Amino acid sequence: MKKQGQRKLKELIEGYFAYCAGEPRLDADGNPLLDKSGAEIRTNVRPPTVSGLALALGFDSRRELTRFCGNAAENALIENALLRIANYNEEKLFDKDCARSAIFNLSNGCGEDEMENAAELRIPAELLCAGFIDLYRDIRAGKHAEYVLKGGRGSTKSSFAALVTVERLFSHPDEHALAMRQVGATLKDSVYSQLCWAAAALGVEDEFERKQSPLELIRKATGQRIYFRGADDPSKLKSLAPPFGHIGTLWLEELDQFGSEAAVRSLEQSVLRGGDGIAIKTFNPPRSPAAWVNRSMAAPKAGRLVHHSTYLDVPPEWLGGRFIDEAEHLKTADPKSYAHEYLGECNGDGGPVFENLTLREITDDEISRFDRTLCGIDWGWYPDPFRFCRVSYVAAERRLFIYDEISGNKLSNAKIAKLLREKGVGYGDRITADSGGEGPKSIADLKTAGFLIRGAAKGPGSVEYSMKWLCALSEIVIDPTRCPCAAKEFLEYEYEKGRGGEVIGGYPDRDNHSIDAARYATEEIWRKRGV
Repeated sequence: MKKQGQRKLKELIEGYFAYCAGEPRLDADGNPLLDKSGAEIRTNVRPPTVSGLALALGFDSRRELTRFCGNAAENALIENALLRIANYNEEKLFDKDCARSAIFNLSNGCGEDEMENAAELRIPAELLCAGFIDLYRDIRAGKHAEYVLKGGRGSTKSSFAALVTVERLFSHPDEHALAMRQVGATLKDSVYSQLCWAAAALGVEDEFERKQSPLELIRKATGQRIYFRGADDPSKLKSLAPPFGHIGTLWLEELDQFGSEAAVRSLEQSVLRGGDGIAIKTFNPPRSPAAWVNRSMAAPKAGRLVHHSTYLDVPPEWLGGRFIDEAEHLKTADPKSYAHEYLGECNGDGGPVFENLTLREITDDEISRFDRTLCGIDWGWYPDPFRFCRVSYVAAERRLFIYDEISGNKLSNAKIAKLLREKGVGYGDRITADSGGEGPKSIADLKTAGFLIRGAAKGPGSVEYSMKWLCALSEIVIDPTRCPCAAKEFLEYEYEKGRGGEVIGGYPDRDNHSIDAARYATEEIWRKRGV
């Protein structure tokens, strides 16, 4: 049997040689290095030394090809392969970039269309909520270029985006994927973990190699990559260079944090350059209808499909009893917050606090001409975030510029010191920080680290006075790309209303971490009465 199998294999290889022009050049293992036209075979699949012949015969490597030995089943497959090789189009079988040659497979006797369908990865129905089925069909049919998935907590929109991203690698072998968030430090615990879960859920976890630095998921059989980048480091995005093909799937998670529609458009233009790629955008709608992402998605756009989902569309057992109980409690205790957080409604209606706000790019040239910069810190751990901002005040114009920030949860003081130095905060830059709670200890730690930092004076009426001072400025300019958290907070910060619709006096003490940091940074200015 073994000799008979080897003889049939020899016949199959000779059949390949017969298609080649002239005498084909061989490598050390006896595999051809030239295609039928005499051109050198090149392939982008892993490992890079796989020959066109091995792929054409359905093997993953030269070693598998050379170790082939016959048995009854294999002999039948060889007979079938010899029959099929006579019927196959030569260009399809021996394409130089091997994009088509892998469809010729000894493992079954089906035709090309059947082979592609048999090898195709699909998201099984048990992983999809009912509300996502029509959306999934739309994506598979390629009906749109942009898919916007918005909704409340627990709606599984991010899980769906991860499943689609993994699936598309298998259905588009010449494409790669890129998953992005505004802040690069948040990638590992969000989109990276989500995509690892998706690969496991689809049963292809072992087909990926995981890299940690930089974060990447690499499909072993083809070399396709899923890249991870933060929009806060444009240099890393510019260096993105797939080994072959192009980026075919761009996933933007927490879309509202990207700062502006123009910033997102620039990302898409630089990433999705070739082929028929798609952009998937996921986010929880901000409370304020004035937020850029809410305004953008409300406007019709050709090629875009907007999908809304909530936890009510999800099987309860997927979410767990605790999630459901918390949602139901908030529904009773604070219906408006429930509608925003769990149903994804942008239901802010109290009126904006900052009517003097401008969101635009602050150029490096503008920053270089600032006479003086000030820094502020609002301490936080979890769930409240730490927030740092750097500002400049132009007194003659009564304009405040906010152009740098740091944000994060569970940041140690040592980590904060490291991030400040990475941002270029020098030992001479003056920082004013929240002096309440654990503030004095953190201030002391940063002083020990060499920073010029002091605690905010605060005092009765300081919040009201500083807020009125900010609101009375001729303009507050925030760069939404450099400072997405500050831009989001200032834009969405609204007065509260009572049950009768009347505006309640005072300033809400929530979602105002950047605002507080800006107040602390400018404390020495607004405390001077009359400025």
